[in-house]
Amino acid sequence: MSTTGFGRPDTLGSDMLFPMTTLNGQPASLEDVLPLALTSYGHFTSVRVEDGRIRGLSLHLERLVRDSRAVFGSDLDTGRVRDLVARALDGHSGPCVVRITVHDPTLDIGRPADAGRPGVLVTVRAAGAIPLPPLRAKSVPYQRDLPQVKHCGLFGALHARRVAQLAGYDDALFVGPDGHVSEGTTWNVGFISDEGVVWPEAPVLPGVTMALLRQHVEHRVVPITLSRAKTAQAAFATNTAIGVRALTAVDDTPMADEHPLLDRLREAYLSLPGERL
Repeated sequence: MSTTGFGRPDTLGSDMLFPMTTLNGQPASLEDVLPLALTSYGHFTSVRVEDGRIRGLSLHLERLVRDSRAVFGSDLDTGRVRDLVARALDGHSGPCVVRITVHDPTLDIGRPADAGRPGVLVTVRAAGAIPLPPLRAKSVPYQRDLPQVKHCGLFGALHARRVAQLAGYDDALFVGPDGHVSEGTTWNVGFISDEGVVWPEAPVLPGVTMALLRQHVEHRVVPITLSRAKTAQAAFATNTAIGVRALTAVDDTPMADEHPLLDRLREAYLSLPGERL
């Protein structure tokens, strides 16, 4: 049997199941995920599970409910979501990342207005150890569509990441049309200055990790131009999978990868007990 360049058989049938992925509690088939692959119309959240606990679980569930109303005009049963995630995790040990995607498997690209029966797709993968090595970020002009929604339309963000990586950097830092820094490809960004921890005031995805850190560490939210960002003493990326990750450069401007406030942010995040499903 021949394979594609991704190590999968090129004779996949609609009855072949994707390991570690379920739709509404049942193993997901190609037909279940094909509409999502072809349209990217849906929304999701990702959670890091350690010892059966999830930091910010309630905030992740609130996001799913809020985004379901924005994307599909429908409510979402969070109790059912909890149950589906718990079932998907049955038998798994060690830290893992669970992605919960809400999409309508019957979506017709010609009639997205009819999409209103979303299902819950749950994917489980092993989680890497944290903290992760620092990042070098390249500024890229870009602003996500509907930045307040964690939607599945990742082309623009991933293209920005590709541009940054081809230029020799690790990832992209978005700069909006007004010249203000907003966020990274899949992470929020924060800066440390004489004023303490500063977050950009800009159209961004309201990240759960960012929200948790704001609850535990004093901060300010202000507009930050790219030039101002480069005067920061330190900078960091945050999301559920990476926790708090230092940035050691923005474009050709170096940043410190160690700072007392970076240590405090990491400690605050790691000390959160998490919630059980």
